[in-house]
Amino acid sequence: MSLMKLLGTPTRRLLWMSPCRIGTVFFKCFATSNQNTPTKNKYDYDLLVLGGGSGGLACAKEAVEHGARVICFDFVKPTPVGTKWGVGGTCVNVGCIPKKLMHQASLLGEAVHEAVAYGWNVNDQNIKPDWKKLVKSVQGHIKSVNWVTRVDLRDKKVEYVNSMGVFVNDHTIEYKTKENETKKVTAEYIVVAVGGRPRYPDIPGATEFGITSDDIFSLEREPGRTLVVGAGYVGLECACFLKGLGYDPTVMVRSIVLRGFDRQMSELLAAMMVDRGVTFLHTTIPTAVVKQPDGRLLVKYLNTSTLAQNSEIFDTVLWAIGRKGLIDDLKLDAAGIKTKNDKIVVDGSEATNVPHIFAVGDIIYGRPELTPVAILSGRLLARRLFAASNQLMDYADVATTVFTPLEYSCVGMSEETAIQKHGSENIEVFHGYYKPTEFFIPQKSVRHCYLKAVAEITGDQKVLGLHYIGPVAGEVIQGFAAALKSGLTIKTLLNTVGIHPTTAEEFTRLSITKRSGRDPTPASCCS
Repeated sequence: MSLMKLLGTPTRRLLWMSPCRIGTVFFKCFATSNQNTPTKNKYDYDLLVLGGGSGGLACAKEAVEHGARVICFDFVKPTPVGTKWGVGGTCVNVGCIPKKLMHQASLLGEAVHEAVAYGWNVNDQNIKPDWKKLVKSVQGHIKSVNWVTRVDLRDKKVEYVNSMGVFVNDHTIEYKTKENETKKVTAEYIVVAVGGRPRYPDIPGATEFGITSDDIFSLEREPGRTLVVGAGYVGLECACFLKGLGYDPTVMVRSIVLRGFDRQMSELLAAMMVDRGVTFLHTTIPTAVVKQPDGRLLVKYLNTSTLAQNSEIFDTVLWAIGRKGLIDDLKLDAAGIKTKNDKIVVDGSEATNVPHIFAVGDIIYGRPELTPVAILSGRLLARRLFAASNQLMDYADVATTVFTPLEYSCVGMSEETAIQKHGSENIEVFHGYYKPTEFFIPQKSVRHCYLKAVAEITGDQKVLGLHYIGPVAGEVIQGFAAALKSGLTIKTLLNTVGIHPTTAEEFTRLSITKRSGRDPTPASCCS
């Protein structure tokens, strides 16, 4: 029988602190109309959240559902060029949502040209995007989400403060009001969920003349010829939607594209981009950005392989060289919170070295920087604090997608990681190229449509990783992610009846292994 059933009243889970934090204890909460328990009297709030992004808001709203008194601080420091935004964090304002909308806009332009082959009477010579109209539409949607989020916080009784909260001690936060008055509040638990922001290189002209993904989605002028510095997923996605919208992007690569992803898939994705007209400058780093009399930007750069120096003129320079956690202004030392590489160090329960202070989302060191990860970990944390739950966040095998024209989605291990952990002799890689039916009539290239399953070589061959490049890859892999988490095997995969004709069914047709040396290109679509 559970403790809650035994006592007949709600229970509160508390951490039982010892040098190794070895357990939990519970005490009985006697509910009253004014919640006047000793703990309620001691602190102004049960939970204080620093950060109004996906993870922080999810945690705050979940905590309120379980009876907690919650306050949330949210503050956005403008970018060097003055860009700022409302509540909702990176995802809503300058990340996933505007990125996906720009991605969709670029795909629509491509689809209009393909419509001619499908019999539509389209004068595709006059088709071109209106950048200002697109930006206005995207920003209009973002503002509507900001408004809905504020209303939702009000309805759920989460107290929202549009100000930066900083630590005074491990239970106290200080902030400035709109009238510039300094105030302090206390809370039993504090969750840091302030996220991160793009990095700028330490070179002349970087902050004065360059922009980042924080600025591109609200840029008032057309980007024109754009240098994207950095070849992570943010840089590649920006370069691709700019190319799809008719602009001329160049990607500057210091070492490799998509570090941390499967190497074969990453190189295939880069080759697809080259085929579509995106220029790459490999083994190259910028050394200075100089504004010209006509307003354009002269970028000086160095080839680290040949040591040759060069320069080119661009209309826009977009920095996509990584992100840093927003810890500088929080005064974490006042609370004794440990950090590493601009991030907060936590344990498996998202607790910092200070037992009643937690962190969720992109601010955590060594965890996936993804919106769904932040949301789920925030909710689970709130349930552990206020609903007697003991469920921890599982950070393993999280699916992700790179939103390029042919998307790349994956879940589980890369081929390199699987070989490193299990040995090449214990790994079997099933792979194949495929032909999306929709590509036939407009005669689109299929040379980069590829997928593979990385599996154990013995038994039913448990799947360790799935990788897919092709149309709507994120929609394809999402369902397979649940299957992989549930112990998917190659045997189950090949015995699953596919939906025909779809690209997702290609996973049920993976019969060729790399070890066999057989040709992985398809011979027929229906046999």
